[in-house]
Formats: sequence, structure tokens, C-alpha cells
Amino acid sequence: MALFRRRALRWFDRHGRKSLPWQRARDAYAAWVAEIMLQQTRVGTVIPYYKKFIARFPNIAALAEAAPDELLHYWSGLGYYARARNLQAAAKKIIAQHGGVFPEKFEDALALPGIGRSTAGAILAFAHGARHAVLDANVRRVLARHYAVGEDGDARGAEAQLWELAGRLLPRARVGDYNQALMDIGAGVCTARPNCAECPLAAGCEARRRGEQLAYPRRAGKRARPSKSVTMLLVQNRRAELLLVRRPPSGIWGGLWSPPEYAHNGRAAPRAAMVRDCELQFGLVVKPGRALPGIRHSFTHFDLHIRPLPAAVVAAAPRVMDGGAQIWYNPKKSARIGLPSAVGRILEMLR
Repeated sequence: MALFRRRALRWFDRHGRKSLPWQRARDAYAAWVAEIMLQQTRVGTVIPYYKKFIARFPNIAALAEAAPDELLHYWSGLGYYARARNLQAAAKKIIAQHGGVFPEKFEDALALPGIGRSTAGAILAFAHGARHAVLDANVRRVLARHYAVGEDGDARGAEAQLWELAGRLLPRARVGDYNQALMDIGAGVCTARPNCAECPLAAGCEARRRGEQLAYPRRAGKRARPSKSVTMLLVQNRRAELLLVRRPPSGIWGGLWSPPEYAHNGRAAPRAAMVRDCELQFGLVVKPGRALPGIRHSFTHFDLHIRPLPAAVVAAAPRVMDGGAQIWYNPKKSARIGLPSAVGRILEMLR
């Protein structure tokens, strides 16, 4: 195990990432925001979002006080929006219970919304050098291959074994560098298609010795990927403003804004039903036009097929007012709000 640690740290000194935006401050807030953004998201994707987010919300107090719509605007396109809502909920809890300072005790960090065991360990290790293990997807892949963990097919037992290994392997010093080394090796060398010739840990890797690198980590059998089809009704008034409704707080794109949505299976949603719904729900008489080309948006567990259908307002009851559950949205004039990336693509099509 000592040799494993030395090889990882030696590689990190030569090749590891040391100039990522969140690494410069050695600050718990910076590490926390980065770790949440990096969940199921690549570093290259996160960097521009992180820079803009930190510029607008430079500390825990600013994050706690942010308007939810503005917060989601700065997260728009990054996906998994519950992460942003949990960030703000945790910031408010830190203000109320920890004097506005991110807690240094592992148990207190773990008790914050949206923070699990690996994330809490990463934040405290990177910000304070605390001796806590990290077990994200990249580290899990490195350890599972090196020690051939999970060969008996017991997924729950494999997880416990990986955590036990991660803890035993921790060095006494340079814990942050060591954790970053394993994350970087997993992200750039020991990937889904590993480059064993460049791996600093290859000499002791059990999966490589067996020629079974691709068999680790053990995975459950693949299931058929489900899909869902919806029509988004693009209701525009004479000022070319688009009707948007706030989505429920839970579920996909929770709390964001999107056009009225109508689910259907295979066949297009009936136009007459959508017209009636607009009149009943929004007080609008609309005339649908020709559908725009459909788009597909992929989530972790399913694909969403969207049929964008423009519709012009031909008569209206009292005007839909901004600030409620629905708004008229003009990208050039309206306030910044949280929009799913798929809706952003539809707006481009409308333009």
C-alpha cells in the first residue's frame, strides 16, 4: 500500500491537475461548489459554469440570499438542478447553524443537504488537508481494477470493500494531493478504456495482470433505455414573447421555466386538447401552426423526445402577469431565469 501511495503522488507531482480554478484558494466554499458541480459532470464542462457562478455568488452569504430564479439561471445547462437547490439549502443551514462558515467536522458537513460521504471527504481533504477518503466514480474505477474488487458479483459488499480500501490507503500527509491524484488517474488514464501503458499504478494492478481491465468495476446487466415523448406548445403573443410556466420543484428540470408541455405516446398530442387547455389554464385562445423539427434530450436514465409546436395568441382574457406560475418571456428584455438547455435550443429555433 505504501508503494501504491508513492506511485500515485509521484505521478501527481509530474502530471496531476494543480491549476483548476477551485484549487487556487484552498477554500472550503470553492471546493464545495466545485465538488457539487463535478457530480456526474466533466471538468471541462464545469470550469466555465464554476467561474461565472463564483463571480456572482462569491461566498456562502451571497449564495444563501440569491433569488431562486437567478440561482437556477447560473446553473442552466449544467443539469441535475436539484444540486443547485441543495447548495442554497445547505448555505442557509450553514448561516443558521455554523455562523456562515463551512463546517470542518465531517459529521456536520455530511448533514448538509446534497452532501454525501465522498463529497464531504473531498471538501475537507482539499480545503483543510483532513484525512478523509474520496470514492467518486473515477477513484472507484482505479481501486476496483487495481485490487480486483467485486469479482464475486456482490455489489453491496464491493462498495463496503472499496470504502475500507480507500480509508486504509490514505497517506498521513498530502491527503488532498493523493485524493486528487487518484481522481486524475481515473479521469485521464484509468478510464473506461484504460491506457495501461501510461498508468503509474499498472505494475501492481490485478485486473491488468488477469487481462480483465474492462471487467471492473463490475456492472449490472444493461436494461433497455426508456424514452418519453412530449409536445411543447410555443405560445407567442403579438410582441413575440413566449409563454413559460414554472415546473414543479421536484422531477426533471425542477423549478425551471419551460413552455406548456403535453405528454403523448407515439402519436402527437391532440391539437384540440392543447387549445382547450390554454383557454382554461391561461385564458388564451391560440392557433397552432406547423411543428418545428423535433429534438432529443438525454437524461441519465431516459431520453426525452420534444416536438416543438408554435401557436399564436388570437384572443386573450386578462393578461398573464409576470411573477406568478407563468410569465411572458422575451430573451432580450426579461429578467434572467432558469431555463433548461433543451428550451434554450428551442428558443434558438424560434429566432
